[in-house]
Amino acid sequence: MGKKAHEKREGFWAVTRYLIASPFKIRPVADLVRRKPYPEAMSILENMPHKGARLIRKTVKSAASNALSLNKQLAEDMLYVKKIQIDEGPRMKRIWFRARGRADMLLKRMCHITVVIDEVQAGGLRKKAGE
Repeated sequence: MGKKAHEKREGFWAVTRYLIASPFKIRPVADLVRRKPYPEAMSILENMPHKGARLIRKTVKSAASNALSLNKQLAEDMLYVKKIQIDEGPRMKRIWFRARGRADMLLKRMCHITVVIDEVQAGGLRKKAGE
């Protein structure tokens, strides 16, 4: 898709596509768990009332189960959320009837959630420059 063939995929991935939720409402929730240890990220998402938290939690859990099933030596405590990406998907267009015989366009936005879970290195979580 958007990835170049020569780019190396690191970590364990899970992608949820075509969710009927606005990416603008889900991105602030994703910012709270980005680069956090997996158990901490799951506890944050479980205690949030947002719809986006429920959708992200399912995707993070799927990525973690991919990691644990592919690498039997990993434990949940050894994982962290390396990357969360919320992309905009297609929009469903609906007609919204208004007064005096007019109509407006109602856009129901969709999003795609991509989560990458990786193993914590021996020195702890690696920080990017500027963080």
